[in-house]
Amino acid sequence: MGEIVHEMISHKEISDKIDKMAAQINKDYEGKTIHLICILKGSVFFFSELAQRLTVPVTIDFMAASSYGNSTESSGKLTVKKDLDEMIEGLDCIIVEDIIDSGLTLSLTKKILAARNPASLKVCVLLDKPDRREVSMEADYTGFVIPDKFVVGYGLDYAQKYRNLPYIGELEFIED
Repeated sequence: MGEIVHEMISHKEISDKIDKMAAQINKDYEGKTIHLICILKGSVFFFSELAQRLTVPVTIDFMAASSYGNSTESSGKLTVKKDLDEMIEGLDCIIVEDIIDSGLTLSLTKKILAARNPASLKVCVLLDKPDRREVSMEADYTGFVIPDKFVVGYGLDYAQKYRNLPYIGELEFIED
């Protein structure tokens, strides 16, 4: 079986949306320092672009958490492969994630981080796929709401492929 990727959201659309999201975060956190938490690997492209557009002071850390593995379906079990390097107690934190799909990965990650007593903990996502939600999970900052399609590109992958695409595309499986 092979795959074809159909462009859904262009690089320019993504860039324009990140500008708007960064402007809102800059307004909301004026006079504060934000501790950005990048959820690896999928959000690294979005995270980097967002961080560069923030004008408020920023510190960063990384966490690798997933419930997908090499599948297109969530397993429902969170695997933390890399935890934060720094303590977040007392910090104003924003979790930066590529997509809310079932909500399982992000809701479990948020619970883990909230237990570490940050001053505040918000969620910023590039994509929201509400039709797939299995648990209650909403982002504080959302780029695009998308239909229930399997998407790749701009950091999102299928079995570690397609992360480097400069756009978001729908993955179609085809018979060879």
